[in-house]
Amino acid sequence: MENVDFIGQLTRLGLTSYEAKAYLTLIRRDSFTAAQVARQSGLPRQRIYDVLGSLVQKGLAVARPGNVVKYAATAPELAIGLLLAAHREGLTRMERDARQMVADLKPAFEEGQIQTDPLEYIEVLRDRRAINDRFAELQAAVKEEILVFTKPPYATPPQENVEGLEVIQDHEARSIYEYSVFDEPAVMRGVQRFVEAGEQARFVPSLPLKLVIIDETIVMFGMEDPVAGSSELTIVVVEHKSLAKVLKTAFNAIWETGLTFDEAHEEVFPRAAAAQSA
Repeated sequence: MENVDFIGQLTRLGLTSYEAKAYLTLIRRDSFTAAQVARQSGLPRQRIYDVLGSLVQKGLAVARPGNVVKYAATAPELAIGLLLAAHREGLTRMERDARQMVADLKPAFEEGQIQTDPLEYIEVLRDRRAINDRFAELQAAVKEEILVFTKPPYATPPQENVEGLEVIQDHEARSIYEYSVFDEPAVMRGVQRFVEAGEQARFVPSLPLKLVIIDETIVMFGMEDPVAGSSELTIVVVEHKSLAKVLKTAFNAIWETGLTFDEAHEEVFPRAAAAQSA
């Protein structure tokens, strides 16, 4: 076996790499001076006395006094036994400390289990990036149905919502839009892409709030700051089936009043033309 293998094994037993190299040098002769150990092992001479002193302290070497102090290795069966004994002692101490730690932590853990947040099913978001990320997560998690009130300001504009186009391929998707989508050609084309891809859509003059209902379980809605208006938007995510069912009833009621894309387009543009000629 190469020295490098022995060094690795000895370090796993608790020696430093310097100590392992010094011990492997010492076993090759009856005794060495510190200078000889440094030269044979390739260890720095300024460190050799500390390294040999540590081996002596651990019982893996002995110092022989004389005009020049020499060092001799402890027999491997004794040296390895000492290292194993130190490991066992350390493991026993760790097990004892671990048992005490469990006993100390268990009451706090058990107390924590009964301290629940009565509103843990409610999540409040204000950062626009966090809102976008959360909406993307919810949209990707749809199992059967997604219902949406879409109105500005958009977290992700319809023309940029690539993930939404993928969702409507395999799930029921119904959206109600405001007539304002026809004010911006890019937004209108984005909505038209959704309709052509299979989304069921209705259009109304205005919507009371931004709303997403997923699988009659999760609701995501926006609340405008009453002072700052639409420039400051707070998004609330609630996982509550009863609330989702109530809001779905409201969604369906508004859905019944809405127009199709073509009907709404005809409704909006003649009115705009008439306004320009007036």
